[in-house]
Amino acid sequence: MKGWHASDFKFMGYTLERGESSEYIYSVDYRSLKEDEKEEYFEFFSSSGWLPIASQGDIHLFRADPGTNPIYSDRDTTVEKYENLNHSMKSLAIPLVVVTVLIWIGAMISSGTLKSFLHVIAVILSVVAFPTAWTVIATYNNKWKAKEKKGLVNLFKITPYFLLFIAVIILFVTEGSDSAISLLAYMVIGAVAFPTAIWVILSLYHKMGGSLVGSHVS
Repeated sequence: MKGWHASDFKFMGYTLERGESSEYIYSVDYRSLKEDEKEEYFEFFSSSGWLPIASQGDIHLFRADPGTNPIYSDRDTTVEKYENLNHSMKSLAIPLVVVTVLIWIGAMISSGTLKSFLHVIAVILSVVAFPTAWTVIATYNNKWKAKEKKGLVNLFKITPYFLLFIAVIILFVTEGSDSAISLLAYMVIGAVAFPTAIWVILSLYHKMGGSLVGSHVS
């Protein structure tokens, strides 16, 4: 509404460009396209009111006016959306997680300079592997929601706190030792606690903002 509109993808986000004040809605589709499929694919969405904005690999961003029918309007097509995303993400996540785990194991069983070197490599890989793996798990959660599998959805909700509990226990067990296990436990705690803290702060901010607006209107 302030004239900033998504125009392209960039690392971990989007590029915005300044334009006229307009209200838009956006939707993301995940689909692997062959060269001869692209024209028909984008024409289909355009005819439904969804303007193609940008594509990056198998991820495609569309824009439409408010009230336009959703790209995915029923359960089956919503499930298909997340299955397409799973297929794209797993090809990256699985080898990345496997390599990261192997590096951590190497850091745990090695010593001296090699141990320090593997620590650094493991930490760097983990910074990428954790969110990548969690994104894959989150897409499964979205697919479970679409299929109304409430048990699996509830299990997903408590998983971060279970990992946090395990990491704290590990720290107590390995107290005083400068081990790779302790370092990994600290990273897990940070990976869970930091996003949770941001979520709590933003939730409080929006609630306070809503209260202030309500008071002002009154």
